[in-house]
Amino acid sequence: MPILDVERLLGYAVPQAHDLYDPRDAILYALGTGAGLSPDIDELDMVFERNLKVLPTMALVLGTPGFWLMDPAVGLDWPRILHGEQSLVLHRPLDPQDELIGSTRIGEIADKGPGKSALFRAYRTLKDLGGNTVAELSELWVLREAGGFGGERNLSGPPPVTMPNGPAPFSLALPTSRQQALIYRLSGDRNPLHVHADTAKQGGFDRPILHGLSTLGLACRALAHLHCGGDPTILSSIAARFTAPVFPGDTVRTESWRDGNEIVFRAIAQERNVVVIDGGTASVDRFVGRLEGESS
Repeated sequence: MPILDVERLLGYAVPQAHDLYDPRDAILYALGTGAGLSPDIDELDMVFERNLKVLPTMALVLGTPGFWLMDPAVGLDWPRILHGEQSLVLHRPLDPQDELIGSTRIGEIADKGPGKSALFRAYRTLKDLGGNTVAELSELWVLREAGGFGGERNLSGPPPVTMPNGPAPFSLALPTSRQQALIYRLSGDRNPLHVHADTAKQGGFDRPILHGLSTLGLACRALAHLHCGGDPTILSSIAARFTAPVFPGDTVRTESWRDGNEIVFRAIAQERNVVVIDGGTASVDRFVGRLEGESS
């Protein structure tokens, strides 16, 4: 990848996105995270319009113009970009049907040095038509071998989460399907890295990899079963660091620790014993609108 053109990146206006979604979209999203694949887990409420419960991580695919980093105007070698981190804070649970507007801005940029990576954060806010904030999101992107432009070496923000010692008290393994990336991309991320072998090789992978956000959606489902009685709408925030790719067909085991309303988790590709998500955090029923003393 060529050295990052910082002015070009900062000058790029990410298109505002307007999403009108309905239960069909929510069900398609859930299927793209693997919902319904396990014969031992009841997930009918995630994939059936009666009593439909929308996964909170669906907010990650709303109010976005898709994989905008592919736009030639951004000036990036997009096959060599990696999704490093993702966070989501909900102000309320997602409704099965809604109309939301997403605004994205490019934030801090870091330079790891010549021949090394450049990093940057992007922030997105989802609002309803009344102007009320529904969700706030941030994501970190790793631009491999794009460093050397002379910027700050590190991004601001909290330090990485320290994982607890010892075995996790909660654990759930969930399957992925070989078709999962083909389904997940229908929710908006059409990056061919996840479906096209030659593009995957350009990115340094032997074969197409699963979207990191599909893996995060799977982990969200696991946390709902482990800590929320199977009801994902109780989860009010989730954040994670992506540490290795998942290949469609892997079994992903989510391990977690809980202290009150706060959860720490990681996810492991079970057959390969590779940590694919680390330093994950989530909150149970701590919606922003309730933090000032509102009743739940």
